[in-house]
Amino acid sequence: MSFDGFTIHALTDELSDLLTDRRISKIAQPEPEEILFTIKMPRGTARLLISANASLPLIYLTSENKTAPALAPNFCMVLRKHIANGRIKKIEQMGLERVIRFTIEHMDELGDTREKYLYVEIMGKHSNIIFTNEENVIIDSIKHISFQVSSVREVLPGKQYFIPAQEGRKDPLSESAEGFAATVMKKPLPIFKAIYSSYTGFSPVTANELCYRAGLDGDQSTASLTNIDRDRLSHEFASLMSDLKERNYRPAIIYDRGTEKPIEFTVLPLTIYEDKDQKTFDSISDMLETYYAERNIYTNMHQKSSDLRKIIQTLIQRNEKKLNLQEKQLKDTDKMDSYRLKGELVQAYAYSIPEGSKEAILDNWYDGSKMKVILDPQKTPMENANHFFDKYQKLKRTREELSVFCKETEATLQHLLSIRANLDLCENEADIAEIRSEMEEAGFLHKKYGKKKVRQVKSHPLHFVTADGFHLYVGKNNHQNDDLTFHFANGNDLWFHAKKMPGSHVILKTEGREVPDHDYEIAAALAAYYSSGRDNDKLEVDYLRRKNVKKPNGSAPGFVVYYTNYSITVKPSLAEVTEVKE
Repeated sequence: MSFDGFTIHALTDELSDLLTDRRISKIAQPEPEEILFTIKMPRGTARLLISANASLPLIYLTSENKTAPALAPNFCMVLRKHIANGRIKKIEQMGLERVIRFTIEHMDELGDTREKYLYVEIMGKHSNIIFTNEENVIIDSIKHISFQVSSVREVLPGKQYFIPAQEGRKDPLSESAEGFAATVMKKPLPIFKAIYSSYTGFSPVTANELCYRAGLDGDQSTASLTNIDRDRLSHEFASLMSDLKERNYRPAIIYDRGTEKPIEFTVLPLTIYEDKDQKTFDSISDMLETYYAERNIYTNMHQKSSDLRKIIQTLIQRNEKKLNLQEKQLKDTDKMDSYRLKGELVQAYAYSIPEGSKEAILDNWYDGSKMKVILDPQKTPMENANHFFDKYQKLKRTREELSVFCKETEATLQHLLSIRANLDLCENEADIAEIRSEMEEAGFLHKKYGKKKVRQVKSHPLHFVTADGFHLYVGKNNHQNDDLTFHFANGNDLWFHAKKMPGSHVILKTEGREVPDHDYEIAAALAAYYSSGRDNDKLEVDYLRRKNVKKPNGSAPGFVVYYTNYSITVKPSLAEVTEVKE
């Protein structure tokens, strides 16, 4: 869930409970679009981080203290001048908008009590932190927005502050269940779009959650809703608003099972992610700080592997073009048999073809038809026949060579595609180092000679266990796939792989036990999940005893062949396995 109106609502309640009537002791601007307040608490201090960064706007209490620049920026100086040592009197959300208003009481130059407002707008690329006086006249803002930038609203000192109108959108907190149904039904759109385009506070995720709770497909058109569907949707809407009003919050982070990658955060239960791992928190700020810290780890991993991704993508495109050209040239050799036939016919009927003929109509003894053959009048019939045979031999040699080249290019392309899929499984620098090493061995990367070799921590395959106690192992790269299949697994262990696509080798250790059918399905779902077809609803997975899996001599890492396999169609999933940390 993004910072939608629901998250802002819950966070505002939390901040209001903790910070109301507390004094601001320090104000810093560690980043150009970021403010850090240090607030006096009964015991110690609290830090409130506010960021209006277009790519990552946020607000939450944090335990981290950031270093402020030696020379404070203008906006920070304005805040220090007006509200340093000020008291936070009120924290409120404006409607269900993504706007929080801090009312701050302070003493002016004459010693009189005054109030100022600090508006925090968490609106993606339009996020801002705006400081105003009691009459909502802007004193300053962390971003200045002129009419050259936005025709909707100027955000400049001296201008009146207002929240841009959300045309056609209502406040859901003041809406009845009947009014909600009537509003949504008016829009000829998919249900989830009709919801979030009609009401403030809703994001696409929250709108889809509402549909899911009502047992409806969010992509379903509003026109297809029956009266029963509409009643269920209205009931769930009323229930959701009741949870919000009664503060029935359950802060949680949703994790992608098996990778521990945070994919979403929520302040209310998200049943659409019931098949994912969830970690709950007592504090919304703790949840947000944890989410962004963990998300940053995966962002950094993606950045650290970005150079490899670029190289791999370039090589994939290059080899795809190369393969297309080779296949086109190979198709051109299909006419070689026609040259051989023409040579045979001209040779056989040479005695009946006059010298200097430009063409000849000859009997084709293979199918009894007549064949028209174009001849070179400057050559004798036998010379024409030899010319056709020469063309046939040339195309035959070309075909033989191109067949080999096509296989080599296709093998290289499959190797590159498997490496690209493996990059998505990298969890640490050791995983990236192994893939980099594989690329160097394959010649996709130049080895760096003369550089001191740093000892890398060895990367390990993923390890899962089923409810029946069967252990499953998943290779995260091609070297791990080879090690699992040919060194770790026993001959009677089961081997799984997504059919005809890049993916991990999955080993189910039988340990001499009879494997229930359900565990076959679990292992197949795991192999489907750790493949390039993860996003498919259904995927075909091959499985067989490990002893029947062979590796051709000289083949690329991870490449195997097998012939006596079975297949099963499953949904990619990690729902029924528990990861074992090595």
